[in-house]
Amino acid sequence: MIKKHASLGCSLALSALFFVLPLSSCAEDNDGLTTIKVNEVTHSVFYAPMYLADSLGYFEEENLKIELTNGGGADNVMSAVLSGDADIGFCGPEAALYVLVGGSSDVPKVFGQLTKRDGSFLVSRTPNPDFDWSELAGAEILAGRQGGVPAMTFEYILKQKGVENVNLNYGVAFNMMTSAFEAGTADYCTMFDPTAYEFEATGNYYVVASVGEASGEVPYTCFMAKESWLENHETQAEGFLRAIMRAIKYVNETPAAQIAPKLTSQFASTSEQSIAASVERYKTIDSWQTDMMMTAEGFNRLQDIIENAGELERRATLEELVDNSYAKKIYEEIYK
Repeated sequence: MIKKHASLGCSLALSALFFVLPLSSCAEDNDGLTTIKVNEVTHSVFYAPMYLADSLGYFEEENLKIELTNGGGADNVMSAVLSGDADIGFCGPEAALYVLVGGSSDVPKVFGQLTKRDGSFLVSRTPNPDFDWSELAGAEILAGRQGGVPAMTFEYILKQKGVENVNLNYGVAFNMMTSAFEAGTADYCTMFDPTAYEFEATGNYYVVASVGEASGEVPYTCFMAKESWLENHETQAEGFLRAIMRAIKYVNETPAAQIAPKLTSQFASTSEQSIAASVERYKTIDSWQTDMMMTAEGFNRLQDIIENAGELERRATLEELVDNSYAKKIYEEIYK
């Protein structure tokens, strides 16, 4: 079961937390369910399988209750994990990579990958069914904060496409980009669904490209926990992944129109039509990692993206950051 709380809003710098790493623990409630505290980077239909694992009862079948908080950014998610405010962090693996490079003695380990590409769409003020990335030359674009994976992925695409002289506006906070775009800032803006779909539905804006399709597969959002937590909560970690992997299977096999009603409680201000359209679009671009295992190819592409932006001090091997054994075991159970 998922229980939503207000954002943690952790503001301590990661470096200050490297030496203060209290262990968090799972607590058993009166109903016999074990509560796991999960801090997510943001709340989006892009992460539908995690919410479906709750609404379909998969978490409860694993004797788990999920206490979900919204970190509002990967840095805050990682702060919550390192401080013990969260058992599991859900964000881009780059957050754990930075901790690894920083020399922490208890590096969070990625033990499951949910999404395998960027989930944002490029929204234009004018219709362009034959959009080509070269058309962005000379344009102003809102694509996220400098150093963040959304912005770095966009920079990587521009380099791969050979597009120059693009004005990437880093001056608008990520959660304020859509309102700034609506107010007249920039020529293009990247948005996740259902926001992109609802902008498009007004008839004044147009989705012209999928950022995730252009960038290729990359481990975009993953589940991670401190190694010390995983060692002490192996059963809970496996149950958590089993519930979500079952939900991914459900999404892949079920029409979006049947999925949408099961997500409305998570998106109270969003119409069922918008949710269904968003789920369908994410299904179309093949968003979710079926086996929840990170590949070396995807991890290396992520490091290419970060390196291209000048934000990576050194590269790491997959084994330093990722433990695929949990996901491998569960995948073999579900798809045997």
